[in-house]
Amino acid sequence: MLLWLRVFSVLGLGVWGDSPWDATRAKRMSEGLRYLFGNITQLIEKGKLGVNDISTVVSRKEWGVEAVGCGTHLTSPVNFLVTHHVPGLECHNQTVCSQRLRELQAHHVHNNSWCDVAYNFLVGDDGRVYEGIGWDIQGMHTQGYNNISLGFAFFGTKEGHSPSPAALSAMEGLISSAVRKGHLSSLYVQPLLVKGEDCLAPLQKASPKKACPYIVPRSDWEARETHCPKMNLPAKYVIIIHTSGRVCNMSDECRLLVQDIQSLLMDRFNSCDIGYNFLVGQDGVLYEGVGWNVQGSHTAGYNDIALGIAFMGTFSGTPPNAAALEAAQNLIQCAVDEGYLDPNYLLVAQSDLIKTLSPGQALYNIISSWPHFKH
Repeated sequence: MLLWLRVFSVLGLGVWGDSPWDATRAKRMSEGLRYLFGNITQLIEKGKLGVNDISTVVSRKEWGVEAVGCGTHLTSPVNFLVTHHVPGLECHNQTVCSQRLRELQAHHVHNNSWCDVAYNFLVGDDGRVYEGIGWDIQGMHTQGYNNISLGFAFFGTKEGHSPSPAALSAMEGLISSAVRKGHLSSLYVQPLLVKGEDCLAPLQKASPKKACPYIVPRSDWEARETHCPKMNLPAKYVIIIHTSGRVCNMSDECRLLVQDIQSLLMDRFNSCDIGYNFLVGQDGVLYEGVGWNVQGSHTAGYNDIALGIAFMGTFSGTPPNAAALEAAQNLIQCAVDEGYLDPNYLLVAQSDLIKTLSPGQALYNIISSWPHFKH
């Protein structure tokens, strides 16, 4: 246990969602958390974790919950576990932890306009588990994963310090209980999308508008010359698609795949071009398809008023990785900021508009929790 106590020395992070976080720090964090949590499922199966699971659970009533509450249910067991750390919420006994949790809930409800505290459960340095929204309700902890994951959080500790041994033990018991009671799959995956939120920090002035992500231009992947109709901008829809077929994980591989997709659509299906406005690779990079100003040929009846964003690959059973999902979300925000997309746009899956399996059930499950999603 003591070997784990420096894991959170890398978790001095900023407010969730504000800015890209340092790649080296992210790598160290992922390695540390993989070491901390990677074998918990195996320990549960081998019986090395206590059969009593959680020693002490403080219910919502006990910590004095404000009666707000969320109503969107999770379907158990979920396949993902996301573990957070919340700096600024140091607490070492039930009285203080309860007060901190009431402050956190108030911040999430009144500042973020969420329906309740964001996490399913939280763990204090006193070794107690505090009920957030519980097992069966969808949280607001990690965009893109809320409807398919449980979100657990450590109450914050000072930068350079780790959760107490009691807190680490309580987190082990919480995960063990989640698996044993059928709330979390025994084969769960941690996507390691762990970021902190300093919810009690003084409010800062609004940060400048985030720059648009880099998009590999058509010239870089050696696109063929084409002439397609123009878009009606700003677009009213974003349509999420998967291309089916193979995925790509490296930039050279993705450039070649974009070329192949264009050739397939033009030569076999007589499309005027590649068909999608933009494509996303598992390298976390965006590739210009027909771009902002030209119609795609992805969804009949919507091509002139919708931006078609295609994830390269097939995502029926396994979703795109976190880098690809983040790239797509950044592209959508860029489209709004630059005036290519109506701020009141609707986000839809291609399968909701035409008869197709695209974008695959695993990807569909994720985008259904994104802003502006319309079934």
